[in-house]
Amino acid sequence: MKPAVIYEDEQVLVIDKPAGLIVHSDGRTDEPSVASWVVTKYPHMKGVGEPWMSPQGEVIDRPGIVHRLDRTTSGVMILAKTAEAHAFLKEQFQGRSAEKEYFAYVYGHPKEDEGSIEKEIVRIKSIPPRWGVARGDANKKRAAVTMWKVRTRGYDRDSKEKSALLSLLPKTGRTHQLRVHLKEMGYPIVADHLYAATKPPILGFHRPALHAVRLSVILPSGDRREFLAALPDDFEVAAELLLRG
Repeated sequence: MKPAVIYEDEQVLVIDKPAGLIVHSDGRTDEPSVASWVVTKYPHMKGVGEPWMSPQGEVIDRPGIVHRLDRTTSGVMILAKTAEAHAFLKEQFQGRSAEKEYFAYVYGHPKEDEGSIEKEIVRIKSIPPRWGVARGDANKKRAAVTMWKVRTRGYDRDSKEKSALLSLLPKTGRTHQLRVHLKEMGYPIVADHLYAATKPPILGFHRPALHAVRLSVILPSGDRREFLAALPDDFEVAAELLLRG
């Protein structure tokens, strides 16, 4: 299981990460990752970026990594080949000028065709770790913002369960933001083992139906570029299994 290269130049590397591949070690397991693939294929990127301290106290190298995708999420990521490029890209992600778009299949049909949700994301004490929206005295300064739009409504061919394909535009980058926000809306992501655990998988999915389809950033050269990640096989299958209506 390896990433596919979408674009590269002397400063950046854009990849399509497959679902199931972790971005970097979590300090608990020894398994293939985007980080290990990078140091094998691009050894000069080792040391670029910022290491991470695991809960076990282990320093984890994150070569070139500017932003993350969950293990189960597929799609487009950009990595930096140099320290200068890393700082340049990091500023865009922190300043919210990098534009990210995701596709997600959800359970049910949202009442509106589009909208937004603005809720702070907080960690919930549980095993495995989960996140949720803040209640009561929520900190507006830490609120996560997600814009959403319905692309297709239908139902699963076999179970007849209602489902919809959404386009998601996160304006912030909190952990599990899209998964938590959609659950809060009442339309959790199909086959999400953490946030829709009581619902049966539909549309042929065996992992959360979330794909990072588009990323628009300014490259160190000064040019704004848009990168697209083709729909993975399970999304293609789901499109066939979703009957319109």
